[in-house]
Amino acid sequence: MTIMKNKKGLIMGVANDRSIAWGIAKKLSDEGAELLFSYQNEGFKKRLIPLMDSINSKKCYECDVSKDTNESNSIEHLFKQIYEDSKTIDFVVHALAYSDKEELKGKYVNCSRENFLNSLDVSAFSFTRVAKSSFPLMSYNGGSLLTLSYLGAERTTPNYNVMGVAKSALEASIKYLAMDLGKNNIRVNALSAGPVKTLAGAAISGARHVYRYSENVAPLKFNPELKEISNSALYLLSNLSSGVTGNVHHVDGGLHSVAIPKSEDLE
Repeated sequence: MTIMKNKKGLIMGVANDRSIAWGIAKKLSDEGAELLFSYQNEGFKKRLIPLMDSINSKKCYECDVSKDTNESNSIEHLFKQIYEDSKTIDFVVHALAYSDKEELKGKYVNCSRENFLNSLDVSAFSFTRVAKSSFPLMSYNGGSLLTLSYLGAERTTPNYNVMGVAKSALEASIKYLAMDLGKNNIRVNALSAGPVKTLAGAAISGARHVYRYSENVAPLKFNPELKEISNSALYLLSNLSSGVTGNVHHVDGGLHSVAIPKSEDLE
């Protein structure tokens, strides 16, 4: 019997077949889940449709999380559409983040006000808006909300800069949302994956160095692949983790547990 049989949920943030969001979606589908998807614009939709076809998923919706509440492609409108079509859902995967990649180079102190606000809006506050809009669709049976974080939320990471600040805000949000929604039996968690070769990861300057460094320093001596991340997502989105909320679950080969790197690892 598949773990996610009779479960329905929304995946937000699939960029291509190598993205973490797609790895999670494929795993959930293999375990029996019925999946809905959102896409930011027509360009992302063109990439998404063939992937949806491969798992026999039929429903997708346009949503730009930077749009205001009253706009037709806003988060709030998205969940109104899902309610009209499906009435209820059991989970949401939020795999969305943004920052101007040019401002991820150099020093955080040089971050512009505009990029700071945009980064926190898309990367952190959008998850709170998703939680507020989605939990009424889960209130009867409860559900699970899952977002993606990174070690840069906990410690400085080269060329991560304002994204680290945004991810810190996201991780704090998880704890407050878990408290707010727990009485509705809705769990709120995050996956903090190690460096993965994705389109988003490649946009970070020096990504190759970070990838090699983490592989050398992590206790398990490897960077996670989509299979490790998607297995953990399955756990957090299914009834297997019925007692887990407000948690940031690391899938990074143990890298987060290494306090101080050896000097030779930095060469």
